[in-house]
Amino acid sequence: MYTPLNNQQTISEEHNRRQARRQFLKTSGMGLGVTALASLLPQNAQARNLKPAKAKHVIFLFMAGAPSQIDLLDYKPGLTEQFKKPLPESVTMGQRVTAMTRGKTQLVAPSKYKFEKKGESGVWMCELLPHLGNVADDLCIINSLNTNAINHDPAKTFVCTGSEIPGKPSMGAWLSYGLGTMNRDLPDFVVLTSAFWTGGTRNVQGLYSRLWGSGFLPSRHQGAAFQTSGDPVLFLSNPSGIDRDVRRRMLDTLGNLNRKEFDESGDPEIQTTIAQQEMAFRMQASVPELTNIEDEPQHVLDLYGPEVSKPGSFARNCLLARRMVERGVRFTQIFHRGWDHHSILPKQLPGQCYDVDQPSAALIQDLKERGLLDDTMIVFAGEFGRTAYGQGNLTREDYGRDHHPRCFSGWMAGGGIRGGQMYGKTDDFSYNVAENPVAIRDLHATMLHQLGVDHQKLSFPFQGLDQKLTGVEPARVVKEILK
Repeated sequence: MYTPLNNQQTISEEHNRRQARRQFLKTSGMGLGVTALASLLPQNAQARNLKPAKAKHVIFLFMAGAPSQIDLLDYKPGLTEQFKKPLPESVTMGQRVTAMTRGKTQLVAPSKYKFEKKGESGVWMCELLPHLGNVADDLCIINSLNTNAINHDPAKTFVCTGSEIPGKPSMGAWLSYGLGTMNRDLPDFVVLTSAFWTGGTRNVQGLYSRLWGSGFLPSRHQGAAFQTSGDPVLFLSNPSGIDRDVRRRMLDTLGNLNRKEFDESGDPEIQTTIAQQEMAFRMQASVPELTNIEDEPQHVLDLYGPEVSKPGSFARNCLLARRMVERGVRFTQIFHRGWDHHSILPKQLPGQCYDVDQPSAALIQDLKERGLLDDTMIVFAGEFGRTAYGQGNLTREDYGRDHHPRCFSGWMAGGGIRGGQMYGKTDDFSYNVAENPVAIRDLHATMLHQLGVDHQKLSFPFQGLDQKLTGVEPARVVKEILK
């Protein structure tokens, strides 16, 4: 027969259980937090610079929605004669297409825009990018990027995390984990999003925090997403009646309670919480100073263009990215949406280029003038490319393009990247890579290499696998584009 314990006996046994557990934690090296930390140290040590780093900072300009490479960077003059002709089967080779164009005749849509050779290097660039054309000799244009995903969400997730499956750490989180912090008062990884797009809001997809999340890494490595209005970081300002001294006392009290809880439970996330709360307190001073651009000279503001005066604009975000480099932020990612042009591309593309052309060029020039471009790597890319065949109404002046993962274009500058070159080639229809393919994992491997990290050794054990940003498939450093 079951005999319930009396209350005193229950309390006594619970006390003994807690004491035994506490003693175990203490004799196991100060608790599970240290055990967890010890499991991270080998991977962290492997990720430390194995070679001198050419870059210390990364600014990733993510063009969400996928710009058309044919209309911007991959010059295909021969398509003019192919207008409205079916795309040859010898080119398509039965490759998959989206449900939007499956079973439809694929008619060639040449670009309506003029291209010119720019810079002493003579790289081809579209007339919609005049400011970037002025810094062409600093750009390495890659026309042979390719990816696996054909739809926006998995493709964006793939570029940002190295996997189409959600839940993996983002690029910035991997760098924070592998290389540590460069400053005490700001996050290692900051995310900025454009609040508006001159090209219009048609076909603009949402952005998800997993694109800058920490996945299975400790949560302290996730990106800090700045807001486009109000406080740059939510709840940064003290509420009415609370000054900085009161906040400090509150934080000290809360920290003592958290440390007591950590001593009892050993949960390493409690240590992360304490560190994040202390960082938030310091950010109350550092972030307003960072985001206040009143101290910028007028000639610098003019460099970034008229939109720099608007909080949340791509131009303002590029200026903030430069200020973050100056303050030791390792990874800044700027998202600019509105590039998903399934129709009326000529109506929307000029506005998108207006948003990004001058600020991107200004960022390069500004960093260069301050001696910061050599150790700051800038990457400009979307999640995939666009098809050579048209979508929607098709005339020489009006057309759209479907998703195309087989090839697309982007560019890199600074951080030991050799400018003034075009790397990789596509076929005559910008449909398949014909020379020097660069997969997304190759791009990631190259970025890590420039930061002094071997992509094969930056790993974290999770679910029985040494997880890596570049995944399990072979990845190569594209050494041909390096200085």
